[in-house]
Amino acid sequence: MKKAAFFDIDGTILDHENYIPQSTVDGIHKLQKSGNYAFLCTGRSRAYVRNPALLEIGFDGIISGCGTMVELHGEVLFYKKLEHSLVKDTVAFLKGQHSAVIMEGRYRLYADPEDFEGDLYLAKLREELGEDLLPLTRSEADWEASKFSCTTQGVDMECCRQYLSKDYELLIHDIPVMEVVPKGCSKGTGIFKVCEQLQIPLEHTYAFGDSANDLPMFAAARHSIAMGNATQQAKQQASYVTDGLHEDGIYHALEHFGLF
Repeated sequence: MKKAAFFDIDGTILDHENYIPQSTVDGIHKLQKSGNYAFLCTGRSRAYVRNPALLEIGFDGIISGCGTMVELHGEVLFYKKLEHSLVKDTVAFLKGQHSAVIMEGRYRLYADPEDFEGDLYLAKLREELGEDLLPLTRSEADWEASKFSCTTQGVDMECCRQYLSKDYELLIHDIPVMEVVPKGCSKGTGIFKVCEQLQIPLEHTYAFGDSANDLPMFAAARHSIAMGNATQQAKQQASYVTDGLHEDGIYHALEHFGLF
């Protein structure tokens, strides 16, 4: 029976400088050569899954945007596009909370540079996305989105929960950032869709992650693996803790579970 492994990107496969350990690449290739599947399972929307070194690993599919898009062998199985009216209301609310907002879609990301003055993350996005990073408030005609990421410093979180909870799940990170994801979508629902399509029993699933948005993935997969560099919350929710990203953690865990 084939097995499926699902890998978060940031903090799991690559670090903040986009470094991917060779052992990670080797481990994933050995996993696949043993007849098993390897999937990306990321909070990044599809527009931001374009790093050549990452894609050249050769994954069998991609779950992106916290489950808002699911691809298998290059074919789109599912995509959750937010209605324009909801997007407009959400942007207005988050801006009213003085939150710095990144709106994420299938083809582009949107952010107002003046909201991220001095923030190196926006510079990183601009370097990787080029013309596909558009200003948020000056490109409404081009809006196409599946989720949001935004800062939470100084934000009234109780007000956010009350206003947004009808339409969204809020994923609160240890750093002052939250992801705003449509109800009914998560990394876990993406795993369910893949397993249903491929007829893989959940007992043959393995999820690798390091932070808050990986918890639904941990709950969905039978085997949940937190990286050694993961947050304490992720480690507590995982069924197994491996070594850190820079200590060949993915390779060691794949070996531990006999996946090659």
